[in-house]
Formats: sequence, C-alpha cells, structure tokens
Amino acid sequence: MYTVQTLNKISEKGLDMLQEDIYKISSETVSPDAILVRSANMLEMQLPDSLMAIARAGAGVNNIPVDKCTEQGIVVFNTPGANANGVKELVIASLFLSSRKIYHGIAWAQSLKGKGQEVGKLVEKGKSAFEGPEILGKRIGIIGLGAIGAMVANDTVALGMEVIGYDPYISVNSAWGLSRSVIRANSMDQIFSTCDYITIHIPLDSNTKGIINKDKFKLMKKGTRIINLARGGLVDNKDLLEAIGDGTVACYVTDFPEDELLGNDSIVSIPHLGASTLESEDNCAVMAVKQMKDYLEYGIIRNSVNFPECDLTANGNTRLIAAHLNIPNMVGQITTVLAESKINITAMVNRHKNGIGYDIIDIDGDIGDDVVKKIRAVEGVKMARIIK
Repeated sequence: MYTVQTLNKISEKGLDMLQEDIYKISSETVSPDAILVRSANMLEMQLPDSLMAIARAGAGVNNIPVDKCTEQGIVVFNTPGANANGVKELVIASLFLSSRKIYHGIAWAQSLKGKGQEVGKLVEKGKSAFEGPEILGKRIGIIGLGAIGAMVANDTVALGMEVIGYDPYISVNSAWGLSRSVIRANSMDQIFSTCDYITIHIPLDSNTKGIINKDKFKLMKKGTRIINLARGGLVDNKDLLEAIGDGTVACYVTDFPEDELLGNDSIVSIPHLGASTLESEDNCAVMAVKQMKDYLEYGIIRNSVNFPECDLTANGNTRLIAAHLNIPNMVGQITTVLAESKINITAMVNRHKNGIGYDIIDIDGDIGDDVVKKIRAVEGVKMARIIK
C-alpha cells in the first residue's frame, strides 16, 4: 500500500487512477510515499524519510525544493505540455488584446451606463481612442518552441502572420510538429530587432531571469508588443516601464500581475489564467498521477526535472532501483554487492542526468533487506529500493 498526500485540490480524473487496494490518498498524512502538488509552497517543508516522489500537476517547479529532493533521492516530476492548449489559447487572445485595445474599450463602454439614448452617439464619437492594428501580415517572434511555443507558432501561421522562432534546444518532437512556414531565428536578438510582436515560452531560472531588459529593449522597433504568459521574472519591470514610456513597447500582456505594473494603460495584467481550464487541470492531474504510478510500481521515470528518463519493460521478476552520483564505478559497486550475495541480474538499464545516475535492475528470485542496506551504504548512493 502506497500513501499519497495531496497538497492542493487535484482533479478527480487523476485521483481516480489510484486503485483503492494499492493507494491511500490523504491531505493530512505525515509520512507519505508520494506527494501530488499544484501551487502549494514546499520550499520550507520538512521532507519525510518515507517520501519517494513528488508529482507536480503543472510545468513549473519553483515551489518545490528540487536540489534538496535530489540529495534525498526523491524524484520530482512535472507535466510539460499537459496544459499547453489552454496556455496557447490565451496567447492567441493576448495577441488581439495587445493590438485592438479591446480590454480598454470594453471598460470604457461599461462606463457609459446611465447615459440612456446618448450611448450610441458617445460610442461612435469615442471609439477612435481604441483603434489598433490587425495582426495579419505582421511578424511575431516566438522565444521557446516547446509544447506551447510550437502550438502558438502553428496557430499564428494559420492566422496569416509571419512567424519566426528561436529555440537552440528544440526537441525532435517539437521540430517535427512545426509548420514549414516557421522561420528559424539565429539568435534572440534577431527576434528583438525585427518583430512586431514577441511572445516568450521559456522557463525562469538564473540564466533567464530578466532576460528581456534595457539592452534588449534598445534593439526593438517602436511600438513592439510583448506577451509573457511564461513567468513574470523573465522581464525586467523597471526597464519595461521605461520602454513603455519612450514608446518602444506599445503593449505588454502578462499573466503575472505585480503591483508596479498595475494601473498602466499599456499593460494588460491577466490574473494567471494560462492553465485555468478544466481540461488543463484534468490533463495535468492525469499525467502527474500516471508518472508517479509508473515510478512507484515499476521504477520507470518520465518527465522528471532532477532524475534521468529511464524505462525497462517489467518481466515479472523482482526489481531493484537505485540512484547515485554519476561517477566512475558506482554501477560496479552495486552489481558487486549483488554478486557477493549470489543474486543474478536478468536485465539492467542505467541512465544519467545532471550528475545523477539511475539504475533499473531486474533479478532472479528474491533479495533481502540486508542487501539493499549494503547498497544504500555505498558512498554516493542517494536511494535504493526493491519493487516486487
């Protein structure tokens, strides 16, 4: 029996995948085997020794102490792409919001309440204040061509825009799915200097924080429109406000409202609605639960942010999994412990990522707790457990 703690409300569509005879679901347990989480802040949370996995129903993991988890041998999963369509649809809406002043026009129209028969004349007289350009034929630059960026690229091509994308780390799957009409940018600066619209789809980390700053704004054309539904910290707010003030940026649409950005007519602040659809919540929950189940029951790892992808078809035998530093002779030391205990290996796979090695080892017969303890005692081993 595995105990799963939920730190947020998780879609029933995902929780229904956890069979009652194998899983106990609770929001209160103190010694969970796994945690399902959305936005709850885990950064100061004491991680129990029982914890084997954390599955985030969403893409960002800045609310999870990933380094601490790695040190304790806890696998952290996320769900890239599960909410992609929801975010993509809001990006498309943001294109129109940034161009046509729809948001401001609607607010102004509402202010006419009580004007009676004058409303029609006032609308015709005042509507010119909300004019804006069409997107047809304009150039849009997409920074990051992952699940969301690739969908945005294809849809903006269909809307008649000239699409240029930049992603030096684009995956094979994303590349295969891109329209042939998408132009490849050689650098981000090419996007900053040539595009009418810019939309950002990259993670926030130490390398990307404030990546759109004063130096980048200097490259842009007057009247550039920027959409940021990825992470607020990607844009330097102080430099952004200066760029709005001098006319470089005509409109900035963000899904991450901050006090200093509110009340500015050139900024549309959306209350973090990118993945706020029932479909996205269901998709994220299902994907998170499936990945967690595969790991707990079979040791299979998919979409982990701190451990390598690793899969080995289960053959019904006892399975040993182990995580360790990716340094010479780690696998050798583990297999030596098995050999000294007269345990025969029938299948094995080893993968590594960011200094962490991970092994799935299928063996004949049974394996005692004393053997697992010996493996855990090997210097550099982060985790070892048996799956039967």
